[in-house]
Amino acid sequence: MTTIITIIFFITGLIIGSFLNVVILRFNTHRNFGGRSGCMTCEKKLPWYELIPLFSYLGLRGRCSGCKSKISKQYFWVELTTGIIFAGLILKFQDIFYADTLVFATTMAFYATMFSLLLVIAVYDLKHKIIPDILSFVFGALAFLGLFFFDSFGFNLHIPSIFELLSGLVIAAPFALIWLVSKGKWMGLGDAKLALGLGWLLGMSRILSGAVLAFWIGAVIGILLIIFSKKHSAKSEIPFAPFLALGAVLAFLFELHLFPLGF
Repeated sequence: MTTIITIIFFITGLIIGSFLNVVILRFNTHRNFGGRSGCMTCEKKLPWYELIPLFSYLGLRGRCSGCKSKISKQYFWVELTTGIIFAGLILKFQDIFYADTLVFATTMAFYATMFSLLLVIAVYDLKHKIIPDILSFVFGALAFLGLFFFDSFGFNLHIPSIFELLSGLVIAAPFALIWLVSKGKWMGLGDAKLALGLGWLLGMSRILSGAVLAFWIGAVIGILLIIFSKKHSAKSEIPFAPFLALGAVLAFLFELHLFPLGF
């Protein structure tokens, strides 16, 4: 039963991921998020069979069927990543699923929304090297509200502790300090704003674990890019939000507590 449900949520994630691609590509442009999708080069309107997540990209071999221009790999990876996240969430919350359907539905809807928004922020930062303030604000506001409605057991109305309320500010402070000391050279202020929401969403122990993972992964990939990529050097600007998002997802799904705080 769990396997079937996981597959269903994976497919749901693929579909949501297809929409997230539209949001990422059209955000801060004059195009709205509605209407039929089309080739970014020749503007050919895509038939339904060219809009099937993952499979259409593979079937077309990454090229438009009309003008044969390359289709961004972003479509494939965002859809796949969203599917994996949704599958991971159902596995994490499977006990709630079997115990209380309403609590599960509410919990799943909240965290699926939050991690979908986090994925949009990460990919947008990867493409444009900036985190839009509106996305950080929405993410942070929802994460803060979540403190009053969700705990480690899922949906549960409660009054958060002082430590929980301060978790976002505490984790964001070092990022803001790095930005201030380096005058934006080492890290952007957008990373601090994102860390604020992540602190509220994950709690202190998990976000500390996620942040450490982010720095480790970022350091390794940065070194590899400097060594093997001609486009990168020690002075190249590498967006940090994708690493921070990856660390946060791993810390949340696998309940990583590298620094158990005892709170």
